[in-house]
Amino acid sequence: MSDLQHYDVAIAGGGLVGSSAALALSRRGMRVVLIERGFCGSQASGVNYGGVRCQGRPKEQMPLAMRARCVWNDLPQLIGTDGEFVVSGHLRLARRDEDLEGLSAWALMAREYGLETLLLEGPAFRRLYPWLGNATVGGSLCMSDGHANPRLVSPAFAQAARASGADVWEQTELKDCSFDGKHFQMMAGDRRVSSRWLINSAGAWANSVAAQFEETIPMQPMYPNMWVTEPLPQFITVNLGAYGGGFYARQVERGNVVLGGGRARGNGEYAQPSNDITLAAMHEACAMLPALRNALLIRTWSGVEGKTPDSNPIIGLSKTTPGLLHAFGFSGGGFLLAPGVGEVLADLILDGETETPLSAFSVDRFLESSLLQPANHH
Repeated sequence: MSDLQHYDVAIAGGGLVGSSAALALSRRGMRVVLIERGFCGSQASGVNYGGVRCQGRPKEQMPLAMRARCVWNDLPQLIGTDGEFVVSGHLRLARRDEDLEGLSAWALMAREYGLETLLLEGPAFRRLYPWLGNATVGGSLCMSDGHANPRLVSPAFAQAARASGADVWEQTELKDCSFDGKHFQMMAGDRRVSSRWLINSAGAWANSVAAQFEETIPMQPMYPNMWVTEPLPQFITVNLGAYGGGFYARQVERGNVVLGGGRARGNGEYAQPSNDITLAAMHEACAMLPALRNALLIRTWSGVEGKTPDSNPIIGLSKTTPGLLHAFGFSGGGFLLAPGVGEVLADLILDGETETPLSAFSVDRFLESSLLQPANHH
């Protein structure tokens, strides 16, 4: 067993949230250790769909989303790669006329936060997107949104954190966390670690950390269902979603179309795509994108993410333990947000506050109900 190693900040979980926090903190002079039981970016952060979108988010997420979106513009300077980030625009499709009303109402709200969208329908919509099928009647276009490759972006944040001076320990299990009144004490593999601050960004497994400080929340695992086609001639010009959810698609430069819809299966630890769900979702996709009707599917996949009852994340200071911060429960929408979350966590640690509103993400909104439920360690 090694001697005690002391850090300013220890971070549990090397997904995109934890890695971006490690980078933001180390760039601001903090001594940081990032502890990941597998490989950084190998869980939900690396296997998600890759949408970089502000459109469609709830009102309470808009300030954080707009802040995070600015970070994405600086990826090459920040992490040494653009992560295949493409500002393609995001088209949120309407299946029926009532959806257009919902899209219009959302646009009015988003404008308060400086985000502009364009509502399209009728002949103008058909002229712009002739490759869309008759299952859509219009849509809302947000030109500043886009998509990226999570398999590149997530590990690159961890590599950049290491280059900035953070210690990054992969394949290292974090256990026996405790707080002695001044410092957190823990075991990271066979190493003893002490830190002034602890960030819990362990994703779907974050309750296993929170439980050690009597702060679990009623979070459930969710398993997005995704697949990709063979390379096809380029036809999808934007990142696609649908009002009401259930379908999303983007086409990468190589021609492959990445799609998602429905939920896969899982046991809290591992996820497996569902052939039945994939076929049903692909049937809907073909109604919207007729060019997919003869496409071959070459791979399906899923991952494990934590979903909160209101689908908003937990971000901010613990209510039970000084120096503990939570950042988890992103409910499938964390890819865009994560780089902004890293900055917010650095603000809280170094400045004691942040200009980005976080009250909607406070852990105490669930604490009373969590006392009535067993801790979900997955």
